[in-house]
Amino acid sequence: MTDDPPFNPALLPAGFVDLLPTDAEAEAAGMEDLMRVFASHGYSRVRPPLLEFEETLLSGSGAAVAEQAFRLMDPDTRRMMALRPDITPQIARIAATRMADAPRPLRLSYAGPCVLAGGGARESDRQISQAGIELIGPDSPQADAEIVALGAEGLAVLGVPGVSFDLTMPSLVPALIGEGGYGPADRQALMRALDRKDSAAVARLAGGLAPVLTDMLHAAGPAARALEVLGALSLPPAVRALGDRLAATVAAIEARVPGIRLTVDPVEFRGWRYHTGVCMTVYAHGQHAELGRGGRYISNNDEPACGLTLRPEALLRAAPPRAGRVRVFLPAGTDPAFAARLRAEGYVTVDALAQVADPDAEGRRLDCALIASGGGVAALD
Repeated sequence: MTDDPPFNPALLPAGFVDLLPTDAEAEAAGMEDLMRVFASHGYSRVRPPLLEFEETLLSGSGAAVAEQAFRLMDPDTRRMMALRPDITPQIARIAATRMADAPRPLRLSYAGPCVLAGGGARESDRQISQAGIELIGPDSPQADAEIVALGAEGLAVLGVPGVSFDLTMPSLVPALIGEGGYGPADRQALMRALDRKDSAAVARLAGGLAPVLTDMLHAAGPAARALEVLGALSLPPAVRALGDRLAATVAAIEARVPGIRLTVDPVEFRGWRYHTGVCMTVYAHGQHAELGRGGRYISNNDEPACGLTLRPEALLRAAPPRAGRVRVFLPAGTDPAFAARLRAEGYVTVDALAQVADPDAEGRRLDCALIASGGGVAALD
């Protein structure tokens, strides 16, 4: 019989990580840059709690993410609570309760951590960060375009290269298939084939809709071409209305953000659980993970809403590395007013807490590039 090895205090549960100084500072600065962009367009910041009662957090649009939520019992009330896996349902609750009388359109922004019971964008992610915006009240292509435009501006501020927005209308394919009179088993098989982008299976299963669905499947790509194909198809009036709304949203986005990279996938519906209108996924050149996603949905009290949630961890992997602020070592006895002036100029100051024999060596040991000397600063070789 052998003893178990001693527990390593650095060991964390799967999917949880420590962010050390450089990464933690870069993430915090990036999130604040995003929030400043959102605030400049009239989006007021709110901060919902990390933990709520289960029946409120996971009701309404929150029901779609219920299986992702950690649950625990409140020791005071003995009621079940849940850690939020997504902030958007909390914004819907705030809009419908505490801000029910606020003028519409209601523009709200948020940033904070979420905890997932399962994997996030990467299998190892269980604690993630979110930063986003919600526009509650209007239901128009211009409102959808505003969400995309602010997302594009925020990514530009972070310096993320090669950004593109992939648009879809998740309700379009189900509406079209609903017009086809398929039985439950055939409908499920066809939806699975479309989800897998299996054109051969679609052609075999779709019957009379096979030519239309196959053309839609192959139309995915640059927005102009995809909408041209979609516009040429013979579609039932209700389905045509959905396609027209998608086209109107693309036109509104391009009018507001000339030159933006837009793609359209007319048959994509996977993962859009509570969304009801135009949806978008954000990508960047050279990055496999999506940087964010969002779209139109029905908020609490049946209010139309549209939003975008960005993933700061993914954004910072895609953005150029941030240069840290220059650190200045302050030997014992440095004038506090001079030190304050350095900080006001953007330097980081590191105080010596006692006299040292070799201030230069101590400054280098503490990762400082400069040392205060003679009323100025000098480089540490």
